[in-house]
Amino acid sequence: MDSTLFHTADGEPVPAVTAAEMRAVDRVAVETFGLSLLQMMENAGRNLAAAVREVRSGPVTVLAGSGGNGGGGLCCARHLANRELSVSVVLDRDPAELEGAARTQYETLSAMDVPIDVGTAALESADPAALVDALVGYGLDGALRGQAADLARATAKRNCPVVSLDVPSGMNATTGAVVGPAVDPDQVVTLALPKTGLTETGAALRLADISIPAGVYEQLDSPYTSPFDDSYTVEIRRQ
Repeated sequence: MDSTLFHTADGEPVPAVTAAEMRAVDRVAVETFGLSLLQMMENAGRNLAAAVREVRSGPVTVLAGSGGNGGGGLCCARHLANRELSVSVVLDRDPAELEGAARTQYETLSAMDVPIDVGTAALESADPAALVDALVGYGLDGALRGQAADLARATAKRNCPVVSLDVPSGMNATTGAVVGPAVDPDQVVTLALPKTGLTETGAALRLADISIPAGVYEQLDSPYTSPFDDSYTVEIRRQ
């Protein structure tokens, strides 16, 4: 962990992690402390939805991939729909290709009759007041490809705020490098700990609590003091 990159609005340092370090946090949380991906995803989606509601109260379109990031975006869509916001989802793949927790989130949204479509044509026909970028998370290695890349390019053509989940899709979470198409968000809601690569984005940053136990960081010999206090998200700033 690196405590020199970010701080809260009150000046308290917030440790940042590389992608490899975040994978270790997730592994210990699941294997040793028994958290499930769905539990962490629920917290991520709820906190993302709250951030989106602060940005706009009009229609929202969620761009979602597979894996944990896409599942968090789909969960966010459910929370927005539950609060009677107009929300639609655009996937970067056929729904039949979704697996695991992302598939579970998709099936819930489908049962709720939330509109779900695939690809750039669906995005181009939408008229959102805000976009949510949940295409790819901290696990990206290299450039975005396929429909995820096409959707990232298409976000630049929309004149509305964009909120990314965890890291902007197309950005390397560790270095901040962009080697292909990437989303350029207005805000990033990053999960548990900021990723070191977020020093390279000009977006506003919020850190969201996904209920990682303090013992996870202790087991990894990583110094950590929770920045959340009584809230589930906190504004963070670059040093």
